[in-house]
Formats: sequence, C-alpha cells, structure tokens
Amino acid sequence: MVSMVTSPAPWRGEALQDRPEQWLYLLNEAEIRTIVTAAQSAVAAGVPLGELAREDYPMTGLEAALDDWRSRIDSGHGMVLIRGLPVRRIGREVAAAAYWLIGLHLGQPTAQNPAGEMLVDIRDTGAPASDHNVRLYKTRAELAFHTDGADIIGLLCLRGARAGGVSRICSSVEVYNQVVARRPELVPLMEREFHHHAHGQLGPDGPKTFRYPIVSRDSGIFRMMLLTWYIRNAAEDFPEIAALSDDEQSLLDLLEWLPFEPGMALDMNFQEGDMQFLKNSVVLHARTDYEDWDSAEEKRHLLRLWLNVPEFTDGDDRLRHGFAKETNA
Repeated sequence: MVSMVTSPAPWRGEALQDRPEQWLYLLNEAEIRTIVTAAQSAVAAGVPLGELAREDYPMTGLEAALDDWRSRIDSGHGMVLIRGLPVRRIGREVAAAAYWLIGLHLGQPTAQNPAGEMLVDIRDTGAPASDHNVRLYKTRAELAFHTDGADIIGLLCLRGARAGGVSRICSSVEVYNQVVARRPELVPLMEREFHHHAHGQLGPDGPKTFRYPIVSRDSGIFRMMLLTWYIRNAAEDFPEIAALSDDEQSLLDLLEWLPFEPGMALDMNFQEGDMQFLKNSVVLHARTDYEDWDSAEEKRHLLRLWLNVPEFTDGDDRLRHGFAKETNA
C-alpha cells in the first residue's frame, strides 16, 4: 500500500506565488555590506575560490540570515531566493566571491563536471540542444523539470535574458503525492533503477549509462532524482539495455506533465543579483527558453554551485559529491 508524504516539503506554487515572504529574502544594507566586504577581502587576498576557508570569512552580522536560509532549505519548503546583491556595481569577480562565500556557509562546493569545475557558467554557448552529448544548460533551450547532483543547487544571476529564461520550481514531493493519488499502480516503478544516459560525461571509455531510481523512501526518508530526458535518451540510444515498458513510458509522461499542471509550479523571474538555493531531494527546477541580448556583455549569464551538506538526512552519497562519484546530473 503506497502512502503520501507529509511534511512542509509538498507545496503548490499557486499557494506561494502571491506570498513571497514564504520564499523571498530581501537583503538589507547592513547584510549587503557584510557580504561585499568579505568578498572584496577574498579577492584582494588573491587566493583561488577553491582554497578559501569558511572560518577565514565568518560573515559577522549575517548569522541570523544564514540560519534562516538553512532552515528554509532543509526543513521548510526546500528553497529560498535571496535578492539584493549589487552584482553590476561590484563586478563579476567580487560577485562570484560573494556567492562562493555564502555557499561555503551553507555547504561544501563540489564538482559539477569531469573537469572538476565547482563554479559553472550558465549561458548559451551556441551548442545544439539536439546533441545528446550536450548538457542543455549550455543552450537557450527550455529545460524540463529535473533535479541536479549534490544536496543544494545554487544559481546567481549576473545578467538576465532579454525575454524568457524564467526559473520555474516545483515540489517533487507534491508531484509524488499526485502520482500516489492518481496512478498508485505506477508508484512502485519510481523505486526501480532506470538507465540514465551519461551524455559523454563519464569519459570516452566509461559507461554509456548509469542506473538510479527516481524515488527513494529508505527508512521513511523521501528523495527524488528526476531526469526524464536522460532516461528517454538512454532508451533511444541504447535500447538493448534501456528499453522502456509501456508502464514506464506512462510514468515518465505523468512526471513530465504534472509540474506543468496549472497551480503546481512557482515562477521566479530572476533579477540581477538574485541567488536561488534549492534542496535537490525535494524540489524540481526548470527554465523556459529565452531570447538573448545582442551585446556579449549583456547576454544572460548565471553562475551555478552544487553544495554537499552532510547534515541533510535526505542526501545520498551517490549524488551529494557530484562528479566525485559515478553519476552526472
């Protein structure tokens, strides 16, 4: 007998869209000074971001805010949008340092690709979205609702798009509960290990797929890892090992459709300086396609962090260490 999950994590966007106090945190002037001063000090020290130590930049005066953000992420709705960092005024280098230091106070940055990058540029590179070995964040294409690796997924907006590029988030717990309510016979399939396309990220001689369940409820602890196009691409490219049954196809169809059902998702139209942090195990995220600016300096540009937080009880070592382990999200 399958059961729904009860916690603060299942929520509907329609209940939060007009209640920004539930998900938006506005930095005050004192908090901005604390962050910018610490970042300027880090840049002046000339130490690479990866070598900065949290204890050397205590962010004195930001303790209450950091506690609030952690609480919202770990035991609340699983997300927070922090607004007010003056990225255009302080410049890209100081903004990146500020974002990195905040990340250090929330978790430990981890690698996002085989090259070991821990702070990744999210912008259009001109790569074709149709190529299964191209990760879609390098394109302007729409990104379906999905999860990434690690415990916390962070984005900092340096420049927004001319049109589109809206961040859409959805409670994966609410999606799961809707599957339980509507198609309970499909629920057990979510705990099976599906083949996921590795998209060339595990090396030329590495495996072409990796296996991972969509949902785990071990010891009553819920987590979801959803990358439906990874599963579909694996089935298309490697049907001998990754072919999908009719029920598995129906499950993927439902998981892709539910976040787009009216009222499910919460839309966040990024402003410059916005920092979004999401808990990977309970929040799905998506992005609409976008139209970019002509000027290279004004083109849509985000920075992404993956953070490992061992204190999170719903984390998974197969994901929380990013590319230190075998999977690619």
